[in-house]
Amino acid sequence: MTDRTQRGATSTDEDVVALLTHQHDIIRDMFQQVERATGDARRDAFRRLVHMLAVHETAEEEVVHPTARRAFEGGEQVVQERLEEERQAKEKLSRLESMNHEDPEFMPLFITLRDAVLRHAEAEEQQEFTQLRANIDAKRLARMASAVKAAEAVAPTHPHPGTESAAKNLALGPIVSIMDRTRDIVRNVMEKRG
Repeated sequence: MTDRTQRGATSTDEDVVALLTHQHDIIRDMFQQVERATGDARRDAFRRLVHMLAVHETAEEEVVHPTARRAFEGGEQVVQERLEEERQAKEKLSRLESMNHEDPEFMPLFITLRDAVLRHAEAEEQQEFTQLRANIDAKRLARMASAVKAAEAVAPTHPHPGTESAAKNLALGPIVSIMDRTRDIVRNVMEKRG
């Protein structure tokens, strides 16, 4: 992790690349927590991981990818590849959410999700984040970090008004509700600071 810290000239509070790279480290740790846990502790660790992944990926989709598309040559292709990886991971995550954490099929699918997410994070860091750092000025990277942090600060972790019924909660799904709310917040912050 030392090389990650040294890569960024600023703290995670001031730079979206440093912030998201730090979150990748947290996500790696969260995967390990789920793997080591059993019973209700595994269920709770998985719920925390789902929330973190939903907020993190949504913020990247709304803040990082649109900028990367235009920031460097080949950006569009890099973003398309990352979005496809994210789509595949979301499918696995959705399947896992519908399973009982004690189901014998849960951990094998969880391991495939973990491997896919970690490969995705590494690809982002190598292909997208390094180009953003090289091509985007510090002020803009800081604005992007602010937008990501604002989204995280208010992302829901429990059902909210308007989704009181079980049918509505099942129809929306926790990932979708977190992503929708996060997108709105990120767009609002980016518009105010843009």
